[in-house]
Amino acid sequence: MRTLTAEEKNVILNKGTEYPFTGKYDKFYENGIYFCKQCDEPLFSSDSKFNSGSGWPSFDDSIKDKVSEVLDKDGMRIEIICSNCKAHLGHIFKGENITNKNARFCVNSISLIHK
Repeated sequence: MRTLTAEEKNVILNKGTEYPFTGKYDKFYENGIYFCKQCDEPLFSSDSKFNSGSGWPSFDDSIKDKVSEVLDKDGMRIEIICSNCKAHLGHIFKGENITNKNARFCVNSISLIHK
């Protein structure tokens, strides 16, 4: 496990959220794989990344069995977490018809490392 900064802990461990349009990977489109910042598990491919205009990195798919979906405490949204270490990644939104896969994984940049 990687040692996290206070800001990383706020998002990854305490389920915080980055301010929109401030994350390193919001408008980043280089080829590669996005890994969990905490445990280095591969989570998303650049092939599934798209510009949703939301202010956070968005993907329409994850790497198989690497991202889990759990209901938020408030019961209103579906949180996405790393299946390996349970790090908070963001939320998934379905039914928006933005992509053919009809899903938007809205992810905090601070939860990711691109390689």
